[in-house]
Amino acid sequence: MDISKKIIRVDAEDKLLGKSKYIGDIEFENMLFAKTVRSDRVRAKIKSIKYPKLPKGYFIVDKNDVPGLNKVKAIENDQPFFADGVVNYIGEPIALVIGESKYKILDLISQIEIEYEDLEAIYTIEDGLKTSNPIFGVDNCFADYHYSKNSLEEVKSKAKYVISGEYKTGYQEQMYLEPQGVVGIYKNGKVEVHGSMQCPYYIKGAVEQCMGFDPENVRIVQTTTGGAFGGKEDYPSLIAGHVAVAAYKAKQPVQLIFSREEDVEVTPKRHPSIIHLTSYIDQNHKIMGMEADIKLEGGAYLTLSAIVLQRSMFAAIGVYNVENVFVRGQAIATNTVPSGAFRGFGAPQSIFALETHMEKCAKEMGVDALDFKLKNLMKQNDRSSTNGIMRDPIILPEMVERTDELSKFRKKKAEFSKYNKTNPEKLKGIGMSIFFHGGGFTGSGEQDHIKAKIKLHKSSEGKINLLLANVEMGQGVHTTMKKIAAKTLDLPIESIAYNNPDTDYTMDSGPTAASRTIMVVGKLVQEACEELKANWIDDKEQTIITNYRQPEGFNWDDKNFIGDVYNSYSWGVNVVEVSVDPITFQVDVDHIWAIYDIGKAIDEMVVRGQIEGGIIQGLGYGGLEVMEVKKGKIQQKSITDYIIPTSKDVPKITSELMNVPYIHGPYGAKGLGELTLIGTAPAYSLAVSNALDMEINKIPVKPEELIKLVK
Repeated sequence: MDISKKIIRVDAEDKLLGKSKYIGDIEFENMLFAKTVRSDRVRAKIKSIKYPKLPKGYFIVDKNDVPGLNKVKAIENDQPFFADGVVNYIGEPIALVIGESKYKILDLISQIEIEYEDLEAIYTIEDGLKTSNPIFGVDNCFADYHYSKNSLEEVKSKAKYVISGEYKTGYQEQMYLEPQGVVGIYKNGKVEVHGSMQCPYYIKGAVEQCMGFDPENVRIVQTTTGGAFGGKEDYPSLIAGHVAVAAYKAKQPVQLIFSREEDVEVTPKRHPSIIHLTSYIDQNHKIMGMEADIKLEGGAYLTLSAIVLQRSMFAAIGVYNVENVFVRGQAIATNTVPSGAFRGFGAPQSIFALETHMEKCAKEMGVDALDFKLKNLMKQNDRSSTNGIMRDPIILPEMVERTDELSKFRKKKAEFSKYNKTNPEKLKGIGMSIFFHGGGFTGSGEQDHIKAKIKLHKSSEGKINLLLANVEMGQGVHTTMKKIAAKTLDLPIESIAYNNPDTDYTMDSGPTAASRTIMVVGKLVQEACEELKANWIDDKEQTIITNYRQPEGFNWDDKNFIGDVYNSYSWGVNVVEVSVDPITFQVDVDHIWAIYDIGKAIDEMVVRGQIEGGIIQGLGYGGLEVMEVKKGKIQQKSITDYIIPTSKDVPKITSELMNVPYIHGPYGAKGLGELTLIGTAPAYSLAVSNALDMEINKIPVKPEELIKLVK
């Protein structure tokens, strides 16, 4: 079997024919429904709550019903399952009303009276940094980190050019097809949660803490999941606790499924950012040093902001070789919906800022931007911004050359400058981004925190069952994992089973996040299959368990952020060509070209889906997806108001792969899922900037703001 050759996805038929059962399709016997009572205040003390008299079979569930700890298990236990005395954002859960009629539940909620005492709210990053009444800690920062490489002091005095810029990015909503949904069940001293999720074992830990139960009394079952993009990484832990407590109180199954508007209003988004970069450049246009100051808006609770911030900081210098570096990052608390995980996990913010900054530097020095970038690219054996060794070949020059060959980037950039002067009715622009993304958890995270393990079971008939915690959420992992097993064992793919995770049976192979599923867990599957193949016994059941082992030679100081922050990197080059109406400033995307090095492609069709989906999601981030918050309230709460790209917005996409295999990945595969989103937004913004011959330092690029800039 050629592992790259495309096959029909194993879940295609059921999904195309509507046979797949999502959480909203599954009915449990005697199931009740739940609706969340939410805060309508930005920041306030709860002085009193008056609940109405409840009909038989209806229940109120709040903080007083939590048998364990009323805190969601995460990096820090700062977010309550149910508000306890205070609320910190509009939409914060206060209680559930549960019963058999959805209409009656809404009527009961309308009768609940909550008396608040409003407190001074924090609405912006700037407000959060100067407040005297912090939401979190003493300085209102969820995290405040820094790291350095060598020293900037000497280069500051030697630099011929010192160039600074500030860059801003906004919210981005995951807008998965299937809203958040879970069902809680309690029977015989054991609680179960079934639902749409990315990380079953994250949820298991959260529910154990919420209920005060031993691990064997908590079961988490992933149902077919209709998209996630990070939005179902940490958030389902909160609502899983809700239905677990509700089922425990009612002694009946309880279903909680969000409406689309509710989902958009109260679930985590991509962190807005303000990033300040300063470059110190010599007379030969070599970057001697760079400073980065990254500020992320964390919202009302920590969630995953500290880790997102770290990843943003590690991407601050991007693909460039800079000998002297200082990076500071802060995640700031505000009275807005908590920010959380989103495909790219902090890197899209930094790469947008960096690629825009590189163009600014080139323009101020009067040199060609692409030549400036190529001069400063990292090479094999260079050291990263954290002083890690770039061990594998880096073929970015070849990737840039191939992208230029396909797109005619250099030629068009020169031609468009002349064209726009003589054709004012239609302006043309083109932009290029060069970027990377590290695969897996940072530093020693895979070894010290995740500690992935998998189980492979062979029946006496020779059928193989992969028992993994990694979930299929549309990205094709059921297909690719089966292909890895089938190829390694020389078996037909029909002999391999891989079902949705169930923590009573599957081992904890870690979360479906961080571009790690194929690179890390797929390698464990390959190793387990190789062990089974070497010890195969016909007509006998066999079980193989494989544990993750950190490759030798990689070192990481987690306290000081020094060393190999990733074991492997994937690389990309994007070019976006646009046309801009000089009156309305409406932007049309004419063509996108993309070259990636993701190592060995496990399935060409799955990879193509990830590439095109990621590019379009990045295009939305750069140009369409406007989400504004006024006085703590999200203004765009529906798919009508929050505009994401549709099929009519998809331009022609030309993409190719260039393969530098990673020896510790299955058959040479590296991370894929996040990389494909990261480069589109900066390339798009730079294309618009090129068309209008003006500097654009903020995304999404909005026509009304372009008009202001021109005026």
